Amino acid sequence: MTDHKKLFVLDTNVLMHDPTSIFRFKEHDIFLPMVVLEELDRGKKGTSEVARNVRQVSRFLDDLMADTTHDEIEHGLPLPSWAGLPDELHEDEEVRDHGRLFFQTTILPQKLPDTLPGNTPDNDILGTAMALKKLYKGRDVTLVSKDINLRIKAAVVGLRAEDYSNDQVLDDVDLLYKGHTALPPDFWDSHSKDIESWQEEGHTYYRVSGPDTKQWHVGQCLYFEEEAGFEAIVRERVGDDAMIEVAQDYRTPNHSVWGIMARNREQNFALNMLMDPELDFVTLLGAAGTGKTLLTLAAGLTQVLDENRYSEIIMTRVTVPVGEDIGFLPGTEEEKMTPWMGALMDNLEVLNRTEGGGDWGRAATDDLLRSRIRIHSVNFMRGRTFLNKYIILDEAQNLTAKQMKTLITRAGPGTKIVCLGNISQIDTPYLDMKSNGLSYLTDKMIGQEVFAHINLVKGERSYLAELASNLL
Repeated sequence: MTDHKKLFVLDTNVLMHDPTSIFRFKEHDIFLPMVVLEELDRGKKGTSEVARNVRQVSRFLDDLMADTTHDEIEHGLPLPSWAGLPDELHEDEEVRDHGRLFFQTTILPQKLPDTLPGNTPDNDILGTAMALKKLYKGRDVTLVSKDINLRIKAAVVGLRAEDYSNDQVLDDVDLLYKGHTALPPDFWDSHSKDIESWQEEGHTYYRVSGPDTKQWHVGQCLYFEEEAGFEAIVRERVGDDAMIEVAQDYRTPNHSVWGIMARNREQNFALNMLMDPELDFVTLLGAAGTGKTLLTLAAGLTQVLDENRYSEIIMTRVTVPVGEDIGFLPGTEEEKMTPWMGALMDNLEVLNRTEGGGDWGRAATDDLLRSRIRIHSVNFMRGRTFLNKYIILDEAQNLTAKQMKTLITRAGPGTKIVCLGNISQIDTPYLDMKSNGLSYLTDKMIGQEVFAHINLVKGERSYLAELASNLL
């Protein structure tokens, strides 16, 4: 082992989280304790995402060890550096020898402090890392783990420990793309040179050029902080030139969507995105009560039942319990998913408030709405292709980047996908605000013509809900 390279000791959960993590450490070396291989062996069975990741790691390790001798394993296996996910690897992709992969081939003298009693896998990994630090005094030995408690214990015993951050798309969650920006008060004066304006099919467009347009992205929302009347969306940008479209106003009863009107600027932008047939992919980010599900359902029902733009609505979400799991649920796939779809039922009740018809009219309308809405489980999405559907993916912040990719690639011709989520409420282990699938997807899709994103900031559920969200 060369001294100028760092030595990273990987915890099992890093490999379970990202099977390609062994290729992500550039020129540095990696060490896998034997207890990690044992834990991988125990986690390989099943159809869960974790089990699939474990099996992929085992295949990677098997490929690296093919046609190698014991002496070569002792001296470390050369690690190629592959950019991309497993199914994106190609023969012509750049492959360079960066670091080496070391396995634990001998028993290392582990002397754990008396404050860490017991023979647990975490303590074995910690002891192995401490032994390596003592054995290679000239090297920077770092334990990499997604387990916060293990990192805390490592810090207590004087061992350097880090979270696995290769999948984190942001250094700071405040840098996440918000989808809207305020224009400076002197915008028209500084961008008035060669400005063009025209109307087409009831829409107003401007073509502008100037210093601010360089920072814009296609699909970004623009507005004046003081001037309530002007709201626009960037439709095209080439160099310093940008074409913007004045947004439709959905705040009045005459322009309501299935009886729902926008109550603030961000909701109005959201309805513009949801009702735009040119946008195949929309993400709405916001805290509880900001109207994500209600706006999305209202736009979906209008386009399915009134405009016949899509054949039906498909709604799905990740089934991650907040408290204790309630166990197996009886019935079909849709019946099993019903307890997880309380948000859908609550919002359908709001959308089904008809003034006439009495109980019979409401029941008939409710049956009509439910007949055009399908509930599917994320677990059975792999391999499917959805044609001409309006897909709503709720609680998208609980998905990994790989799971998100799997779901988005299910979209066929004529399908629109809307992802909803709140990155401050993540229930999946080892995911955080910077590494979850919703943040990853938003960061990667910025500037694409078929994509738009907006942050909903103001709660509109009730005064009590908004008060609790701010104070608690």
